[in-house]
Amino acid sequence: MPITIKGDQEFEEINSVEYKTQRINLNENVYGSFAEIGAGQETVRNFFQTGDPSGTIAKTLSAYDKDYSDAIYGVEPDGRYVTLSRLRSMLSLETRLLEERISREKHPDKMFFSYANTVATIDFAKKYKGHGWLGIRFQSKPKEEYSEIILHIQFHENSAIHQQLTLGILGVNLIYGAYYHYDDSKILLKQLYDNISLDQIEIDTINFTGPLFENIDNRLMSLQLVKNGMTEAIMFGSDGNNILPASLLYKKNILTLRGSFRPVTKVNISMYEKSLELFLNEKKVDKDNTVVIFEITLSNLKTEGEIDEKDFMARADLLCSLGQTVMISNFQEYYKVVEYFSQHTKERMGLTMGIKTLIDIFDEKYYRHLSGGILEAFGKLFFKNLKIYLYPSKDPETGKITTSENLELHPRVIELYQFFKKNGRIVDIADYDPEIIDIHAKKVLQMIVEGESGWENMLPETATAIIKEKKLFRQ
Repeated sequence: MPITIKGDQEFEEINSVEYKTQRINLNENVYGSFAEIGAGQETVRNFFQTGDPSGTIAKTLSAYDKDYSDAIYGVEPDGRYVTLSRLRSMLSLETRLLEERISREKHPDKMFFSYANTVATIDFAKKYKGHGWLGIRFQSKPKEEYSEIILHIQFHENSAIHQQLTLGILGVNLIYGAYYHYDDSKILLKQLYDNISLDQIEIDTINFTGPLFENIDNRLMSLQLVKNGMTEAIMFGSDGNNILPASLLYKKNILTLRGSFRPVTKVNISMYEKSLELFLNEKKVDKDNTVVIFEITLSNLKTEGEIDEKDFMARADLLCSLGQTVMISNFQEYYKVVEYFSQHTKERMGLTMGIKTLIDIFDEKYYRHLSGGILEAFGKLFFKNLKIYLYPSKDPETGKITTSENLELHPRVIELYQFFKKNGRIVDIADYDPEIIDIHAKKVLQMIVEGESGWENMLPETATAIIKEKKLFRQ
């Protein structure tokens, strides 16, 4: 993109807020509006404090009063204001007004943008830290179709003033990234944290749309959020678009199946279907208020210490094709997953797993970093009425079937295991299919990589078709 700078100023590549606002302000063709509600106008303030903002700022607006905001942007069906729907209403209206009120004939080289945020900062009692939506709709060339970047944030600072200041810096970084890094989404993502630390603010959802981002897969952008430590977990739906975890999980019953899904096999689907049947038979578990999550940990995505993005996309494609909602997390221990879910719901939770995973959960070595050891971890894991749905395993040599009744654990944890078993927290999936219990993902993957036949019948038909069509998991 050609950049027109007033004068002969030369800029060195630095990341300060002043540098970024100055570079944008001195770009004669970048021109737009700022609409910020709920947390002050800290983003636009940064542009005003840098020289020559008149060529950049068409309008600035803070419709703080709810009735006034409704009069401008309309009433949201759910009556809420800090929502994606409200942000999109703001971006749409402000973009339309720019096009209507600024003459293209008079300003043929202008590249318009609309920046907006709707944010709730920390409450007076400091019970809720606050969160918000922010986004930019912009052009990289005059008159081109608009592209858009939208993200959701969680505040971690304990002062409303500090949160507002941080939001202002993030807004500057977003606008700067849109114009100067739109051609490299990974750099754009990383520079959002210029002059901000990871413990100040969390970006847990981001979506890129429009002609500039046609080749970007938002699932891959989600992976970058977790990989870069910007959030602990992200989610995306079967359509491939990123989902705000808080919106999906709010007051829901949650059933989670963790795995590598490399590839997803008939056993995985059987575990999902059979455990869901058991879960829906639990008291107070309503099907319409239940979500199922296929979770992959960051460590499960690493091969030889690095994350293979091609491999990740292969797994994502398979799970999405099966209509599943996927979570990528940085949670090694299961109790951390439960803690994360419990931030959003107090309803029932279920974990689906195999024998080997359950044995690992009862291994004390994983909890040495906790002062209360395994007892502390299990106090968090078996939150309220959480249950584990256990899929049996078969010994390939002896043919022995292992269930919760005959699995072998270290003597030190036997009584702890029996306590949860007797209290109904560990439930066997008895209605399993003996014809598929011998299927193992590692063996299937090896067969695919080596070009062997016979793996096709070990996977769901849809997964088999996609692997063949896209030649997934091939070296």
